[in-house]
Amino acid sequence: MRPLHVAHLQVRSFRNLAAEDLEPGERFNVVSGDNGQGKTNLLEALYVAATSKSFRTSKLGELVGFGAELASVRATLSDDGEARVQSVGLKPGARLVRIDDKRPPSLAAYAVRTPIVVFHPGEMTLSMGASGERRRLLDRTSLYMSPQSMADLEAYTRAMKERQRALETRGPSASDLPEWETLVVRHGLAVMGHRARAGALVAEKAEEAFSRIAAPELVLTAGYAPSAPFEAAAFLEALVSRRASDMRRGSAGVGPHRDELALAIDGHPVRGVASQGQHRAVTLALKSAEIEVVGQARGVRPILLLDDVSSELDSVRTAALFSFLREQRGQVFLTTTRPELIDTGDDGSARRDFVVQNGVIVRTISG
Repeated sequence: MRPLHVAHLQVRSFRNLAAEDLEPGERFNVVSGDNGQGKTNLLEALYVAATSKSFRTSKLGELVGFGAELASVRATLSDDGEARVQSVGLKPGARLVRIDDKRPPSLAAYAVRTPIVVFHPGEMTLSMGASGERRRLLDRTSLYMSPQSMADLEAYTRAMKERQRALETRGPSASDLPEWETLVVRHGLAVMGHRARAGALVAEKAEEAFSRIAAPELVLTAGYAPSAPFEAAAFLEALVSRRASDMRRGSAGVGPHRDELALAIDGHPVRGVASQGQHRAVTLALKSAEIEVVGQARGVRPILLLDDVSSELDSVRTAALFSFLREQRGQVFLTTTRPELIDTGDDGSARRDFVVQNGVIVRTISG
């Protein structure tokens, strides 16, 4: 896979980062500081520069610093030695994205240019939490495998909302229901196809990673579990038969919005039997799989953002994580309150240290 790294990052009025310019290293970038100083804001700015989205909020207006009208992030990237600039301007209700100062054909086309994977403490719910987190994992990997997947998911979501609105305002015999249900099936099957392809790869890589991370006698199995039939007529029939119950419950009982990435250890559902340590191992395996699948899909090593995850992992899982990161040879940004405990496994030449205090970022000399 070809190398990719952020060579320079410019941040303006982004949360508490007023005016910061950063020159990261090509491998490990350790960002330290007390809690609440802006470490996660820096990772979020990197993620926005790469994808135009936040991994913390869907309300992009929240990213604009207090008292400012506009926030911006601008990243100069080196992609196999070729430079490009990706920039995002933000204000409440508006987002302006550019690649080399030109508008991309779509947000999906922008998002896949710079593969990036984030791992933050909240993602421990990948193993023990609700199915929505695992669906989002499938959708993130699907995007890099097929940018069209974003448009298909958005179209499905719109059609499903219109179907539900028709049910709740005009009842199960509303004349426009067949139209919306036809669209739900068309786009829903497309979403399921994307997720099935992504799920097969994620499952394969996660199972391999778990065998390296967890106790050797334990076996993880994973697989995409769709909520709707893969056959159009059966899917449509399921929607029609559930109109009355969907109207009462306020949401559809069948469709990709209820899909699952099923996880089991030794044949038993993870959510029911796994210990805390096993949940951590499953989560780490899933994130490792995401990195592998995204990297292979785009032919580039993804940039990795790790937000204080060592605080959520025990010593065994932390060692496995850093062993994996060293093998990947890609650019890594990680935050911590204890930089001296971060083992990058080298003489320090591949590591750059930064300290964040009250939104101000300063490079320091490690060791």
